[in-house]
Amino acid sequence: MNNIKGIYAASLSVLNNDLTLNIGKTIEHAEMAIENGCHGIAIFGSTGQSQLIPIAEKINLLNNLSISKFKEKYIIGTGLNSLGDTINLMRVARSLNFANFLIMPPAYYKYGDKEVIDFYSKIVEAIPEGKIILYNFEKLCGYKFSIECVQNLVKKFPDQIVGVKDSSYNLYESLKLDNFSILPGSELKLLRGLELGCSGIITATCNATSLLARKVYDDFQNKNDQSVNEKLCNVRQTFEKYNLISGLHTFYKKKDDIYKNLLPPLSILDDLDEKELIRNLEKLDFSIKSLEAA
Repeated sequence: MNNIKGIYAASLSVLNNDLTLNIGKTIEHAEMAIENGCHGIAIFGSTGQSQLIPIAEKINLLNNLSISKFKEKYIIGTGLNSLGDTINLMRVARSLNFANFLIMPPAYYKYGDKEVIDFYSKIVEAIPEGKIILYNFEKLCGYKFSIECVQNLVKKFPDQIVGVKDSSYNLYESLKLDNFSILPGSELKLLRGLELGCSGIITATCNATSLLARKVYDDFQNKNDQSVNEKLCNVRQTFEKYNLISGLHTFYKKKDDIYKNLLPPLSILDDLDEKELIRNLEKLDFSIKSLEAA
């Protein structure tokens, strides 16, 4: 799907008490988000603890996910610090007929546009049939895509580099490319992005806000008045006061205690922050109970 459009959640990974990946619960969570309005899911993105989960467990999940009725709606996060691991995980996913991949440049080392182009070139040369969404998130990997770098990658690989998730927010207002998906990483950018010609969003908080985000998207497409965008943005800003992974797992812990499990060094919110988060969300008429009732 070269033109990826709509509302995508960067889905949570649900862990057992021994911190192994709970395959069934992780897929169940992702498909709940689809049923609640998401056009699709990015699995094993940052929100899914992608850099912390063992590759063997990822492969196990992909094998199970390959028989999902929603299979075509998944983007697989395969960006790892090791080029070889990235390619090998993509190769497994391609053998299961997954087509779309979200890939962040490696973290830790310092580099520039030239090295980034070389990194993605090696991936494309190894897996030429894969469709790649670039992941622009300087806060996590230390590199921020320039407009020129994205343009050069698309010019070099027009059939493989099909979009960008922009969580650094330096691209979505100015980057213009034909048949290329631009997806900011926050609900705060959804409406403005759509007005500028962006394709939608991929966000952490769409794990919880999918119903609201989908209504904003649909209302824009149908040229209706925007009735819930303010609430959507307020909910996002409430979660943003905390680490998003910690806040979302704490929120969903109200539904199922298994969400309390996070891989170190991540952790759920402490009691004071949990009470504050839930209280502030309830002031917005937003809660687990309201999602379950929808």
